[in-house]
Amino acid sequence: MTNDSRIASRIGTAATSPAGCCAGATDWVPVAEAEQLAHQLAAIADPVRLQVLSIIANAPGGEVCACDFVGPIEKSQPTISHHLKVLTEAGLIEGDKRGRWVWYHLAPDQLSGLLDAVTTATTANAASSVTSSTAGAHPTAV
Repeated sequence: MTNDSRIASRIGTAATSPAGCCAGATDWVPVAEAEQLAHQLAAIADPVRLQVLSIIANAPGGEVCACDFVGPIEKSQPTISHHLKVLTEAGLIEGDKRGRWVWYHLAPDQLSGLLDAVTTATTANAASSVTSSTAGAHPTAV
């Protein structure tokens, strides 16, 4: 399944609209998908974790030893470990244990997939909404 078809399959569609109701919401992200997106977004909604992602993304070899985050981020090793764990559990980074240390790299396609999913979830019906709102008058409440 391609990335585009996975994203397209994430959007739900209303079967019918209640009588007398405006067009209303006809597309939405299913609950399970919304929960997964929220979990991943919560994981990156922290300044330290954004710094971690930035350091990994900009590392020359695309990976960073856990010991190398302490200096640039100016947090203790236990704090860094906590943030690495949160990002790993969200599926955004992966670690490979080598001897005493763990080397982290971005999980393939996860950040771009997250951005695509959010974009799709918030703009899936944008074109048809613009078309329908300019085609005729919007019904008003009585």
